[in-house]
Amino acid sequence: MKKPKKPRGIAKYTEGCILCGERCRVACPTDAIEMSETGEPIIVAAKCIGCQKCVKVCPAEAIEMYYTPEEYALLRQFQEAGLDKPVETAEAGSEWKNVWVFVEQSEGKAHVVSWELLGAGRKLADDLGVELCAFLMGHKVGHLVEEAFAYGAERVYLIDDPQLSHYRTRPYLQGGVTLIQKYKPEIVLMGATGLGRDLAGALATELKTGLTADCTGLSISPADRLLEQTRPAFGGNIMATILTEKARPQMASVRPYVMPKPEKSKDISGEVIQESLTLSEGDLLTKIIELIPMDSEGNVNVAAANIIVSGGRGMLAAENFKMLQELADLLGGVVGSSRGAVDAGWMPRSRQVGQTGKTVKPKLYIACGISGAIQHLVGMQNSDNIIAINKDKHAPIFEVAHLGIVGDVFEVIPAFIEKIKERKSQVRQLAVAE
Repeated sequence: MKKPKKPRGIAKYTEGCILCGERCRVACPTDAIEMSETGEPIIVAAKCIGCQKCVKVCPAEAIEMYYTPEEYALLRQFQEAGLDKPVETAEAGSEWKNVWVFVEQSEGKAHVVSWELLGAGRKLADDLGVELCAFLMGHKVGHLVEEAFAYGAERVYLIDDPQLSHYRTRPYLQGGVTLIQKYKPEIVLMGATGLGRDLAGALATELKTGLTADCTGLSISPADRLLEQTRPAFGGNIMATILTEKARPQMASVRPYVMPKPEKSKDISGEVIQESLTLSEGDLLTKIIELIPMDSEGNVNVAAANIIVSGGRGMLAAENFKMLQELADLLGGVVGSSRGAVDAGWMPRSRQVGQTGKTVKPKLYIACGISGAIQHLVGMQNSDNIIAINKDKHAPIFEVAHLGIVGDVFEVIPAFIEKIKERKSQVRQLAVAE
């Protein structure tokens, strides 16, 4: 007896289009979607084959599948007969399980994002009821194993080999693929650093899985145990939540200083599993002759600063940033900027804070003449204390500020500087008197 075909239905636009840029039309393999003058989809039913590609790519869930009453009846028959099986996911007990965090290191020193991700991974592992593991590659990096345990890892997978002394894509890729294919983690988290971006993309390609870059939020869907990966989309105008439904592992990268760093514990240990690298030096096409440290803008690392005085287009000219530098020096901080100031040529790109710049989490962030576009807010909204100075009382920056000052930066900042100098002078006088 010939097996009946499952009804596919046709796509139907409901409402709620956010004008995302015709993603549904581009995804349609049969050119069944046209766009109206207002930018909303018009679905030609005669051309629709029910592939659901437009439904899956729509970020606003504005397209649904439509079935006739007869098709609904047939669908119920499929379900009752057990022919309509859901997509298999890595549920507890399957071969893919546990949460892995890549411990990125250079010259034997771990990048702080590794420990931040172990903190984020702890909650994910607890929600899934699985173990939190770390995987580490390098040469003479055994001391980082204990550090990984101290930040919450229950098990560490290690490949220690001279070929991994300095980062090269090929050996690190080989080592990562070997570990993941053998031990099958359901989630892999990596830092969105220069090294992390290169390795994560290569791993996802080799493993034929998905990768969501620059996530700002990670959580577990209780319904299907999938990793909900949230990141800015469409130029930062919306926050998209992305799922990897069919492939494993689920991979995501997170910028440094986005996630809080967990407390370090003492006298914590766990299991260490060591594997070998199956490459020889002769298999590699690249060789590192010398490492030359890059001096960048006076070695200022905006992302690691505890105090940032940041300026935007409201500063009006490059020379006005000298005022911000004076304030930053008095406070023991550094000067940052918005993209607008960088595009205007007032500040170097290495100082840019935001979606296309650095993500920061200082103890104090002073935003001067910055309106607060979502692209900028994404990069600094997790700061411990935010002071915003802007003439426009309706500026979006005030929505995330802990303290807002509606005023002219060219009046407020000099007043700040004068007051701080006065206070420091008083402190010095007291110290001399004592």
